[in-house]
Amino acid sequence: MDLQIDGNAALVTASSSGLGKASATALAREGVNVVINGRDEDRLADAKADIEEVATGEVVAQPGDLTEEDDIEQLVETTVDEFGGLDHLVTSAGGPPSGPFLETDDEDWYEAYELLVMSVVRLAREAEPHLKEGEGGTIVNITSRSVKEAIDSLVLSNSVRMSVIGLEKTLSQEFAPDVRANAVLPGPHETSRIEDLVEQAVERGEYDSYEEGLENWADNPLERVGDPMELGNTVAFLSSPQSGFINGQSIVIDGGTTGSNL
Repeated sequence: MDLQIDGNAALVTASSSGLGKASATALAREGVNVVINGRDEDRLADAKADIEEVATGEVVAQPGDLTEEDDIEQLVETTVDEFGGLDHLVTSAGGPPSGPFLETDDEDWYEAYELLVMSVVRLAREAEPHLKEGEGGTIVNITSRSVKEAIDSLVLSNSVRMSVIGLEKTLSQEFAPDVRANAVLPGPHETSRIEDLVEQAVERGEYDSYEEGLENWADNPLERVGDPMELGNTVAFLSSPQSGFINGQSIVIDGGTTGSNL
């Protein structure tokens, strides 16, 4: 399927690894010019090299901290300066610490809100005038399936990420018809974070092998964890005119794990 986004410009945050990187890869493979972002400059440079192996568009690496307003302004400015505009914004951020409610203090709450919510608020605010200038601007927020179904010991993710969904739904109305906004809600995918957790569990003797440990994450009808590119491909589709009537939706990508009917 031709997604008809060749030559467009995109900003993908937290894209030096994981699902952000997969999203940037999927877009760049479709001919989109992409700015990728991360705090670790070495990891960001490695991600740029990896993406360029399959890209048919340009890839620019811009380091930055999503909790810093100036860095967010620089990310949008770099995209516009490099590519002459901004058509697609994909927001991603690292997950907050795990833990139960009574072991989570005020600082944890404020840090999670700053990272997960205010980064999206500031990115959307900075990007809005540029997204509206093009022919079909899009926003895709990468969140978590925890907004559909609470996950044990993830009180911050369960609670704070809900704000991103409320914001996404609001933007889908206020920015329309020029800009569409949607969200993807991933379950476990075989990212470096999952790989590290499984390997640590193997070292602790909880599993005999990496394969056995990975199976423990595959608690879904498809009996496997996701390939990050499966989510990345969905993000690219939602950024394209091929999904032109999808707006204000939150799409769970978890192999059917979530028990919620809606």
